[in-house]
Amino acid sequence: MNLIIICGPTASGKSEVALEIARRLSGEIVSADSMQLYKGLDIGSAKPGKSDTDAVPHHLIDIFDISERLDVFRYVELADKAICEIRGRGNIPILCGGTGMYIRALLHGLDPLPSNPELRARLDLEFDNDAGFEKLKAIMAEKDPGDLQRWRQHRRKLIRAMEVFEITGKSITELQKTWNDKPSLRYKVFARTLVWDRVLLKQRISLRTDRMLESGWIDEAKGMISRGLLHSPTAHQALGYKIISEHLDGKISYDKMRERISIETWQYARRQITWFKNQTPESIPLNMPASMEKLIDEIRNSGFIS
Repeated sequence: MNLIIICGPTASGKSEVALEIARRLSGEIVSADSMQLYKGLDIGSAKPGKSDTDAVPHHLIDIFDISERLDVFRYVELADKAICEIRGRGNIPILCGGTGMYIRALLHGLDPLPSNPELRARLDLEFDNDAGFEKLKAIMAEKDPGDLQRWRQHRRKLIRAMEVFEITGKSITELQKTWNDKPSLRYKVFARTLVWDRVLLKQRISLRTDRMLESGWIDEAKGMISRGLLHSPTAHQALGYKIISEHLDGKISYDKMRERISIETWQYARRQITWFKNQTPESIPLNMPASMEKLIDEIRNSGFIS
């Protein structure tokens, strides 16, 4: 089954590129953004606006409440279903997003990591507070320094890594290396990773942060925080909201909040760049800004569209 993929770091213009392809080639867009699946995280996750969703069907947006836990296995199940339905209508599915693990799992499959609910509950209880989190990091430094380095600031992910290590004696990082042994792709893909000069991308992130704040992001964050966003199972990872909460609490100024959001977003973008470079060899780099005419012609001439 054919699938177009437009991926890359945050603020690289993925949505605009995917939207133009969809308009011109009878496509429908499937989001590969872990935060766009949550209702209410509109400005902060840069969801497409009403004019865009009216022009082109979008899928896997506003599916879950922030109180619900989402993982990569559930995402793949939903994405497979959406792609199949799009093809059934005779349209072209276009996967668009920056959550690399979701894209990787959709293309190659993902062997389920082992889970033990009783062990997980015990670990959650033991490492729930700040003191427990520091204790967890100390333990992981001895048992699994690789996963500690990846998720030093993420309590939930470190607890999950601890759970997997206790069951298997191996780190998640080590287990995920088996991904490279996958013999084939689950889809036939035309994939492009958007690549910007890093100075320009950093500028784009700064400008986008300003636009998002001017569009009402602080009010959105205030409402979502009051609904428990910062304590949600997975939605709490959304960029910027925790920093905005510090501003709302009077701990930091507006300017400091804006600066920290831009820095956090740039750090995330750098991790995405590294991920797509190393984990998506099937995706060809597309230097930006790029000619849409050339890209559309490339898709048409590739024989990808019958």
